[in-house]
Amino acid sequence: MKVALFVGGRGTRLFGDEAPMPKALFEVGGRPVIWHILQMYMAAGISEFVLLLGYRGDLIADYFINHAPFADVDLAVTGGGNGAPDVRVLRPRERQWHVTLCQTGIDTEKGERLRIARDYLQDEPNFMATYGDGLSDIDLQGLVAFHESHGKMATVTSVRTHSQWGHLHIGPDGQVLGMEEKPPLHTAINGGFFVFKREVLDFLVPGDTLEGDCLPRLAEAGELMAYLHDGFWMAMDTYKDNQALDELWESEQAPWKTWDW
Repeated sequence: MKVALFVGGRGTRLFGDEAPMPKALFEVGGRPVIWHILQMYMAAGISEFVLLLGYRGDLIADYFINHAPFADVDLAVTGGGNGAPDVRVLRPRERQWHVTLCQTGIDTEKGERLRIARDYLQDEPNFMATYGDGLSDIDLQGLVAFHESHGKMATVTSVRTHSQWGHLHIGPDGQVLGMEEKPPLHTAINGGFFVFKREVLDFLVPGDTLEGDCLPRLAEAGELMAYLHDGFWMAMDTYKDNQALDELWESEQAPWKTWDW
């Protein structure tokens, strides 16, 4: 099964409006976060990736083509469609990565990025998708099995997270009755790990956002299911998040490290 990765983000909340690289190349433990994401999927036996390039996509292409990110690998570049190079990275012990780099526009919305990349994604009944900044110990094979069991067009992973702020419990007269520092949120949020039937590609409208257009339409049509993940999940949204993930990795306490190579 193929995985579409949204790696076109600018990373402005990490570095500002003039980020020197796309967010997917910001490092955790000395490796770009996209390296960690691909490792997570490889640990689940999933090895075909379509990278939906946007802001400074040339740097992501350079990373895969010219800077073999793994020790003792052979890198072969073959011709790809629509001007995008098709890169095949062979890992030791016969582990193979198949990475397609697809240029989808600098500020293109995520739904439109999927629509542009349809030629790379429609050759199997289902494909996966995820953001280029989220790390988790999610059971990816369990996610796929859940998607295949319900027969709907799309599955989104739901996660529970904590508020970023302390909450006040205030009485009718304004008296503070209690305080709760960063409590768990009562509602689930979109964890960014998806499985789609290929028919979703026909469901997309030119210019679609994913979260604001496509997913709400799928929900309204009764075609969207939620896979509940209760374990670790964290998005590298800010510099503070980057630091926290880096500290987990350096302390060898990274829950998303589900591989042993």
